[in-house]
Amino acid sequence: MTIGAERDAMLKPDAVDMADAESLTTPAGLDARATLTRRRRIVLLFNVTTWLLVVAITASLLSQGGWTITAAVMVICVALGIPWPILGFWNAVIGLWQLHGRRSGATNRSAFSDFETGRRPITVNTAVLMTLRNEDPARALLRLKIVKASLDRTSDGARFSYFVLSDSNREDLIREEEALVAEWRAADPDGDRIVYRRRTGNEGFKAGNVRDFAARWGADYELMLAFDADSLMTGDAIVGLVNIMQNHPRIGILQSLVVGMPSSSAFARIFQFGMRLGMRTYTMGQAWWVGDCGPFWGHNALVRIKPYVEHCQLDGLLGGEQILSHDQVEAVLMRRAGYEVRVLPIETGSYEDNPPDLLEFMRRDARWCQGNLQYFRLISLTGLLPVSRFQLSWAILMFLGVPAWTLAAALLPMLALNAQNVADFRWHTVETLYAVLFVMHLAPKLAGVVDAIMMPGEVHRFGGSARFALSAGMEILFSLLLSAMTTIRTSIFMLALILGKSVSWNGQQRDGAGISWPTAFAALWPQLLFGTTLYAALAVISPPLLIWSLPLTAGYLLAVPFAVITASPSVGRVFRRYGIAGIPEDFDPPPEIKSLDAGR
Repeated sequence: MTIGAERDAMLKPDAVDMADAESLTTPAGLDARATLTRRRRIVLLFNVTTWLLVVAITASLLSQGGWTITAAVMVICVALGIPWPILGFWNAVIGLWQLHGRRSGATNRSAFSDFETGRRPITVNTAVLMTLRNEDPARALLRLKIVKASLDRTSDGARFSYFVLSDSNREDLIREEEALVAEWRAADPDGDRIVYRRRTGNEGFKAGNVRDFAARWGADYELMLAFDADSLMTGDAIVGLVNIMQNHPRIGILQSLVVGMPSSSAFARIFQFGMRLGMRTYTMGQAWWVGDCGPFWGHNALVRIKPYVEHCQLDGLLGGEQILSHDQVEAVLMRRAGYEVRVLPIETGSYEDNPPDLLEFMRRDARWCQGNLQYFRLISLTGLLPVSRFQLSWAILMFLGVPAWTLAAALLPMLALNAQNVADFRWHTVETLYAVLFVMHLAPKLAGVVDAIMMPGEVHRFGGSARFALSAGMEILFSLLLSAMTTIRTSIFMLALILGKSVSWNGQQRDGAGISWPTAFAALWPQLLFGTTLYAALAVISPPLLIWSLPLTAGYLLAVPFAVITASPSVGRVFRRYGIAGIPEDFDPPPEIKSLDAGR
């Protein structure tokens, strides 16, 4: 399916038009703002009502026979842990409705229809940035070269310049970076538009790296496109995004929908298969109500440089402490300045790598956790819009709910003991509530499967019905096991943060080489210990509850073999050979991904 066909099938006529939204003094602009406000109130009503119902039913069930400390703590855990699945459920439902529940396709204008139909010659200059910090230089620069080659195949390639912004401090990598960029510049006829700059310090981390670029070269460019070391985009996708920014000068940040690239790692393949399915309905549903207060993921996104320099300064916001997760903070500051932050909720040719194994995935989660928890001190910044404050709060709650679920699991044996002392305990209602919450937890994935089935030709793009069904079932099981493993790791890490521990933000392991059994055990013994203790207690107190808990707790016991098997290069080769957990680019790769495979 082409981007245009996919867009026509997905974007719906009642999307708030950006041109109208930008002219808020006009009747059309006021109507657009009223529509967006109404949507937000609807989503708020749905989420708050669902949360109140779940908490009330949980409290009613657990208070049978009188309140106990265990029951009270369990209710608090549910209250803290359930908001994230509830919003995910409603985003997925709204997204699926947007994609397939309306009759009239794309008959009217949509917010992003000019991704293709409104294209005009590019008149703005864009800087394409790749930020590095002790990464594999050859691996990263190959991607940037492919991006340039793809842009050069368009009619607007001369409007783009390329900056390699290094914060590396390893001498061997610094020498390799310098040599590879010099070789590239010498071989490319546009060598004057390829720049290498290395900072001797790492002040401000990635955000400081980008801001240093903006201070030195920002005046020469209207837009910048920031890449991580694993980023890749097609030239057509970039030109389409630049067209939107050029046509709508009030957009300060335009985030593309980033999807995973083909991988030889079984872990990455299964993970990104689920993300590929779930993100489309989730992001479409989210875009329906966040509108001009969209998310920013820090890479594969266009940023308007002038307002970024003037309004997105991070220094001093936390006193002398540096902000770790800069992206969403820059987004809310951009919105505070009156500029829109938008996400393009369709697949356009914007890619990244996913972690190759469980241990690297958990390291990334820990970095995000530490960064997001800093938002506690930023929610009260003056002038932020209500939706912006919500987004910072939501980023916190994403991790705050994790130890709540861990504690809830730990309390299951005590809950079973209390229930045994209550005559006619309403276990059937508990089972119904459990099933409802289970479906809510899986809603984005299930909505993604339904979306793929309902979109003509989509299942074929994933390798056909048999591969799709096998991969979808495998991914749901994978995600349930992964959730249990990561909750323990994140809970321990959050406790360590309270005690003053921190993580370093450095180069990442992008390619998988396998995990040995001793390495897996050394990293995952807490999950095994927690699971063994929990299962032993439940086996004695309530074997039926043990069986019911398996979908959400089996990951504790299986963490070590899960990590070893999903990281195994031989398993990954089997997955790739037979197209298991394959994404569309596995079966029909675009030229950019073909070039990447050839370059490897």
